[in-house]
Amino acid sequence: MGRYVFKLPDVGEGTAEAEIVAWHVAIGDKVKQDQQLVDVMTDKATVEMTSPVSGTVVSLTGQPGEMAAVGAPLVEFELEGCETSNGKGAHAPMKSAEAPKRVAERLEQTDKKALASPAVRLRASELGVPLNQVKGTGPGGRVTHGDVDDYIAGGSKPAAKAAEPARSSREEVFEIKIIGLRRRIAEKMQEAKRRIPHFAYIEEVDMTELESLRTHLNATRKPKQPKLTVLPFLMRALVRVLPDFPQINAHYDDDAGVVRRFASVHFGIATQTNAGLIVPVVRNGEKRDLWNAAAEVARLAVLARDGKAGKEDLTGSTITITSLGPLGGVATTPIINHPEVAIIGPNAIIERPVVRDGQITVRKMMNLSSCFDHRVVDGADAAAFIQRVKALLEHPALLFME
Repeated sequence: MGRYVFKLPDVGEGTAEAEIVAWHVAIGDKVKQDQQLVDVMTDKATVEMTSPVSGTVVSLTGQPGEMAAVGAPLVEFELEGCETSNGKGAHAPMKSAEAPKRVAERLEQTDKKALASPAVRLRASELGVPLNQVKGTGPGGRVTHGDVDDYIAGGSKPAAKAAEPARSSREEVFEIKIIGLRRRIAEKMQEAKRRIPHFAYIEEVDMTELESLRTHLNATRKPKQPKLTVLPFLMRALVRVLPDFPQINAHYDDDAGVVRRFASVHFGIATQTNAGLIVPVVRNGEKRDLWNAAAEVARLAVLARDGKAGKEDLTGSTITITSLGPLGGVATTPIINHPEVAIIGPNAIIERPVVRDGQITVRKMMNLSSCFDHRVVDGADAAAFIQRVKALLEHPALLFME
């Protein structure tokens, strides 16, 4: 018999610590070499750790949501038929199987092929729900929190747990610890709101002509061309106007007191996923036509929703577009994606009566919401900027004229 202590390895890029997201083993479990042990999240990605040895788990260090330093003990094993011990904390050489892998690429390896996020796995484990028996309704059959609730509500009983006092379902209170990606999002939003003095500017845009053009282009597009949404037109309008407002296509490093203006326009596209809001980046928007921009937005959205977007897909944006699509509402005041200084949010397009040339007519109207960092962007400049964008959207032929 011997003991082996598995420590958090250096997952690269100078990471000093990682957040424990979900455990896949418990004390007393017999674990085989290469079996998944724990999911951890760094500032760059979620990573799964596999066991370098076979043995019995005798101790685990850290709870989901806690931070672990590189080199800190995570799991201690009791090894059978092994006289060597690294009980002093020494770490056996890492084998190739130990190399970290993104959770999104191997979630199907766990729980008998069930697809689910670490947060869903943790909740299902706490409730005693066998994920492999739950029908997933998420992308690719992924099991969601709602699927777990439906499984329980449908009369399928979770594994037996300690008896609890009966209570009315309406009196129940569920405490969900904010960990992993959701915590990263919360921290980033809080930091942005704390550091940036936001001011909002909302303008009404007549989208009738643009919608007519968009409908025609979609009806006549080639088989391999993507369907056009409003986003590629808005992106084209922004790249036409931003060169005249360089302070808006910028980052503000408030620690150094430096504004970095960018010649190229790298669009952050706020994308809702099952794991939360992710912002993949369409690079060099000024070099893309409508079709290319639409294809890149669609490609990145799939990567983000499948959990396969890498660091290069998620960093480097200079201005962000956020859209709720059909749920766009009347107006929004979005939070700026720090360290950027502006965010643009198209709202829902609604047919309604308006007065034109003294006559009432029905037009397709949309509010264009925006927020700016008042430390860098003056109100007058923001208004002039949005008015220029509005003019291009209302007269879309101008989008294609020099």
